[in-house]
Amino acid sequence: MTAVRLHVRRWGTLLAALSLVVTLGATGASAAPPSDRTSRTEAARVDRVPAPDPQWFDCSTAFGPRTQCGTVQLPLDYDQPRKATTEVALLKVPATDPSRKLGTLFLNPGGPGGSGVQIAAAAPFFLSPALLERFDVVGFDPRGTNYSSNVQCFRNLGEQANALGPLLTTPFPVGDAETGAYIASSKAFGIACSTTGTPLSGSMSTAEVARDMDVLRRTVGDQRLSYLGFSYGSYLGNVYANLFPDRVRAVVIDGVLDPVAWAGTPATAGIPQTQRLKSGEAASKALHEVLARCTAAGPEFCALAALGDPETVYADIIASLKAEPLTIVDETGEPVFVLTHATLISFLLGDLYAPEGYSYVDQDLTLVATLLAAGGTTATSAPLVEKYEALHATAQRSDAFGLGFPYDNSPEAFQSVLCTDGLNPARAERWVPAAARADAVAPGFGPLWTWASSPCASSTWTVRDEDAYAGPFTRRTAAPVLVVGNYWDPATSYDGAVAASSLLPNSRLLSSDSWGHTAYGTSACVTDAVDTYLLRARTPAPGTVCTGDVQPFTVPLGSAERRAAPERALPPVVPPLPGALPRS
Repeated sequence: MTAVRLHVRRWGTLLAALSLVVTLGATGASAAPPSDRTSRTEAARVDRVPAPDPQWFDCSTAFGPRTQCGTVQLPLDYDQPRKATTEVALLKVPATDPSRKLGTLFLNPGGPGGSGVQIAAAAPFFLSPALLERFDVVGFDPRGTNYSSNVQCFRNLGEQANALGPLLTTPFPVGDAETGAYIASSKAFGIACSTTGTPLSGSMSTAEVARDMDVLRRTVGDQRLSYLGFSYGSYLGNVYANLFPDRVRAVVIDGVLDPVAWAGTPATAGIPQTQRLKSGEAASKALHEVLARCTAAGPEFCALAALGDPETVYADIIASLKAEPLTIVDETGEPVFVLTHATLISFLLGDLYAPEGYSYVDQDLTLVATLLAAGGTTATSAPLVEKYEALHATAQRSDAFGLGFPYDNSPEAFQSVLCTDGLNPARAERWVPAAARADAVAPGFGPLWTWASSPCASSTWTVRDEDAYAGPFTRRTAAPVLVVGNYWDPATSYDGAVAASSLLPNSRLLSSDSWGHTAYGTSACVTDAVDTYLLRARTPAPGTVCTGDVQPFTVPLGSAERRAAPERALPPVVPPLPGALPRS
């Protein structure tokens, strides 16, 4: 800063000049607008809670080299911090260069219900070395989930399986019988979580997790939060930024949920939460773009193109399966499952979660078309069997002998956050016309996403969190929020990133022409931009668009390059839909 000598006679003039010099020196230009402040109510809730001691211990045997684990007790209700508590589990990977440590980077993998402990343990495999050098990486399992105290809406797994069978085994209902069973199961789910599941089921809103994260920020000694959240983790980051805008150092949200759509408003409460997100439209858009690129590439690059026009082949497959489902058998010829068009849609959604998902779509549709042409009932179909078994692993565990332990609470973990956060129609029957409307806009994928929130019907899911956050999502944060959106994301629509960025006045949108769910790790462009922001607080230039390294049908079939492994693993993102297959 150039020294300026000011000869003044009055203290008021001197002080004003000095104030101007300090401001210009700090910003290099005119002063930035001040950030919004944490409300007095919110500050009182979290700041009176003493920073707990996780009592870190070595857990490398279970989670990998250098990992440290711990647990803390946090208030079940921040309005009554001296009363009931819930246990929250944490995992830390210490910075590899502690002498240059910038602070702690908190991670969340999505879900809701994904394990922060597990994504932190995986950090050495997907985070850049520069981040691992400069940050302690910490993940915590949101209250009610995974290694934290578990929400449990049923007395045992047998009771859970009996109540939730249709929800765990049917991607979405088709026909009166399936629809009736799905509605009954949704109601049973809501009633169970509003009775047996309380009080934890009513204390799992994203706002409560954001409050937990702010207490944990103090626990690790950081003045402001550094955070990288994927998928549903984008909503957690967004809620934190709006509850605690002056406590943001660097928040990245990747794979972004439209926050207003997730929470809902009185005007949109009659639309199911998972329909408002437009994820069905996003998945449909991605699939049909894959089919269009298959057509353009031809049979040398896309096997489906050898069977005819890919769009026509796909339409014929769906029509055939709607008319008569296909029995899939194992290598011995024994029937394994019946492939309905709903099950195929769920397989395709799982395919699209991966950057290389176009090749899985090609493989699956080519295989199904071939089976249909051959009659289908005696052909071996190992890839489809594997997908089916993976998709229904939870249901298979639940059915095993009706045992009450170990208890898999992943269905409750997902719904307790979803239903506590958002407004929904009163009765589960309202999902029938809603799914029909969604099917008209995004055939197959629309109903798949829409029905996911049917347990949230407000007349049966009656437990509430009076301190859940419903907005606004327009707070000005102390530092910019980096919003990352992927054009072809099949779960969190690119429009969600645009919406979130347009609401946050101090944010920067980074767009990516890439495939799969979320964008970090899909190109050096995205990864370097995120790393630079986290390390140096520097956002990419306005309007930056990255291009994913993997693009559909650019490598001939059978090429070794098509099968090459990426330099680093992708983050283990948990998709915001029960039963969908996460990318690996």
